[in-house]
Amino acid sequence: MASVFHYFLLVLVFLDTHAAQPFCLPGCTCSEESFGRTLQCTSVSLGKIPGNLSEEFKQVRIENSPLFEMPQGSFINMSTLEYLWLNFNNISVIHLGALEHLPELRELRLEGNKLCSVPWTAFRATPLLRVLDLKRNKIDALPELALQFLFSLTYLDLSSNRLTVVSKSVFLNWPAYQKCRQPDCGAEILSSLVVALHDNPWVCDCRLRGLVQFVKSITLPVILVNSYLICQGPLSKAGQLFHETELSACMKPQISTPSANITIRVGQNVILRCLAQASPSPSIAWTYPLSMWREFDGLLGGKHLTPVLTSSTGEDTALSELAIPAAHLVDSGNYTCMASNSIGKSTLVISLHVQPAQALHAPDSLSIPSEGNAYIDLRVVKQTVHGILLEWLAVADTSKEEWFTLYIASDEAFRKEVVHIGPGINTYAVDDLLPGTKYEACLSLEGQPPHQGQCVAFVTGRDAGGLEARERLLHVTVVLCVVLLAVPVGAYAWAAQGPCSCSKWVLRCCLHRRKAPSCPPAAPQSRDDSFREHPAVCDDGEGHIDTEGDKEKEGTEDNS
Repeated sequence: MASVFHYFLLVLVFLDTHAAQPFCLPGCTCSEESFGRTLQCTSVSLGKIPGNLSEEFKQVRIENSPLFEMPQGSFINMSTLEYLWLNFNNISVIHLGALEHLPELRELRLEGNKLCSVPWTAFRATPLLRVLDLKRNKIDALPELALQFLFSLTYLDLSSNRLTVVSKSVFLNWPAYQKCRQPDCGAEILSSLVVALHDNPWVCDCRLRGLVQFVKSITLPVILVNSYLICQGPLSKAGQLFHETELSACMKPQISTPSANITIRVGQNVILRCLAQASPSPSIAWTYPLSMWREFDGLLGGKHLTPVLTSSTGEDTALSELAIPAAHLVDSGNYTCMASNSIGKSTLVISLHVQPAQALHAPDSLSIPSEGNAYIDLRVVKQTVHGILLEWLAVADTSKEEWFTLYIASDEAFRKEVVHIGPGINTYAVDDLLPGTKYEACLSLEGQPPHQGQCVAFVTGRDAGGLEARERLLHVTVVLCVVLLAVPVGAYAWAAQGPCSCSKWVLRCCLHRRKAPSCPPAAPQSRDDSFREHPAVCDDGEGHIDTEGDKEKEGTEDNS
């Protein structure tokens, strides 16, 4: 009997011992440390922070695991947790309420994650936090009030991030720093504020002036882990130490030009210059009335002409030049140079006056499309559901309203379509295009033959894909500087415009041809409804003119 009772006591002790052992996650280790119980999970496939962790843990270490975020309420049952180490995971997002229910947290270590930003207001829930380790992340900015809720913070590591510019106000607003600047601050605190800022791509321009001055004058209570902070940009400062560089105050751009009023003859070349001084260095852009049509690109003297050339003439000075080759009357107007930086922007207007030519053009001038007394620029601007949309800029030298003639022809059509365009209309939709066919559209003044410089050639493809696929093809073409047109009858079409010999390269693309009984029908895009009643006229090239009304009549006679 005594033996049975003895075994019974042993069983009770065994069960009681195992029942008293706290929960530990599979694949992790739990241990008792001097400060309390610890959970350590290393290289464990945890997709998220476990939600069933015991409240008795004082330290949680989850490292080298595929954690992607810290969601809200991650530690709802761990109000006594003091040390949270989440190093070398893939955390890219910390949700605003992720640190709720952690009033006793003293250390938060997030080294080697993928954080681009931190919700700094989330630290309102951790008033006792003393250590914040964020090194080797992708943080690129610090708000001026980032540290305002870190009342007890004494160690901040932001090294090896992507910080370029930080205001000194970040540290001046640090409550612990403010407290230790007071006269009655105790000596025991003077050496306790440690900051790591090294190995960041600092841009040493005027925006970093405050931080550079702060680092130069730093004394207790702040200590830098590495005081050799190095500038990475701009080029004039690259490689310099903070202690060696002198930065000027920030300044909005100030613009000047050698001449704000320029007069030239038609066909002459001219360069407009804009000089901007600013800190940090400004960016310069040009705007002018015909900027969407005239890009001033071409050849000048056998060399390629760069329309806009911006160069740095000094540390905080930029010069921008807008080159206009072979100016036309239509180029007259105001050209605005706008310089901007992070402080502000300034503008300067240069007036260009182009007068009619009274002599032969200079031999190195670049010829541009001209048709008697009009400037015409014709383009294919986009694909439509059934074809393409043509758009043009036409400026006549006379004050009267001019009519224009649009010619549309293809190698496969027996006739050429002639459309008369009234004043105020600048778009035309060409529909029902045939697959694998070369088309050419030309625009000229009413009664005048088309000029090569006012024509645009395009080729339709053969692969009839869906509308989504055709739209994707259009975007790809823009990158390649070639207009790709994917119409319903084909997957693509190329367009070329200007004086380049479109017919030569287009013919090489047309490997297969299909015969067509007539030219493609087209519909004008008009702001004037009365113009829509004007019939489109097709010319077969032999003097015979066939209107749409004639077509209907012929169809009726055939049916009879």
